[in-house]
Amino acid sequence: MLNFLPSILVRFIATLLMVVNALFWVPILLVFASLKLLLPFKSVRLQIDPILLFIAESWIACNSGWMALTQRTQWDVQGVEGLNPRSWYLVNSNHQSWVDILVLQHLFNRRIPLLKFFIKQELIWVPVMGLAWWALDFPFMRRHSEEFLKKHPEMRGKDQETTRKACEKFALIPTSVMNFLEGTRFTPAKQARQQSPFRHLLKPKAGGMALALNAMGDKFQAILDVTIVYPDGAPTFADFLSGKMRRVVVRVRSLPVPQHLLQGDYGQDAAFREAFAQWVQQLWRDKDDLITNLLADCAKGR
Repeated sequence: MLNFLPSILVRFIATLLMVVNALFWVPILLVFASLKLLLPFKSVRLQIDPILLFIAESWIACNSGWMALTQRTQWDVQGVEGLNPRSWYLVNSNHQSWVDILVLQHLFNRRIPLLKFFIKQELIWVPVMGLAWWALDFPFMRRHSEEFLKKHPEMRGKDQETTRKACEKFALIPTSVMNFLEGTRFTPAKQARQQSPFRHLLKPKAGGMALALNAMGDKFQAILDVTIVYPDGAPTFADFLSGKMRRVVVRVRSLPVPQHLLQGDYGQDAAFREAFAQWVQQLWRDKDDLITNLLADCAKGR
């Protein structure tokens, strides 16, 4: 471990290793993604996609390597045993920091299929990473305010259509569909602005999960409900690279797919939408209580 070094030096080394790792794997990824683009046939896709996933998993494994080298994090993890890397999962988590993504990838890599995130459209322009997300078929979403949608009603439902098309691709080979129900990272300011009824969470947005279940519910082996807690406060990405993330607690619950919520029109059926919202609200109440208990246990153990 290099965490005995000054934090600014740890940050430099971690950043260098992260960048070098990406620059090594992304060009390889793009070669095979280009073949899939040039030959857009299902038979070709079924041959190329496993190669792309192997490259991505190797990339993540190398990320875990430099994380172990530069970090001195205490990992308290429960619930990742007995998962199937050759099945389909719908994964849900609370969201506090960009570090969440590295935590999730580190814990689930090769335990379940590669996590596929729904990404904001503007992030496609992020150097190197935008191309990698495109190559791996991460769906890019345009987020519009209600005010914008009132002026441009033709844009309403575009994200839902993107979600549906993405899920059709995901159904071809084992995939883990990753969903942050809050839709954005938690901050006290956002919590206050929303008047969220939860102590540690923003209000959940159920539409994306409803569409994923509607499109792929028969494929999912389970819903993996992930709760991430940072006992010393959610780290920024810079904090993480500097080796300042001392502890992370993760609990994973494997939940059955709610069969009564697989069929229904979330957008048009008010009764179905209410039933789905109630299920999600209970999921969120349970998560909020769990976070409270985990933080209390961590405080006692100091």
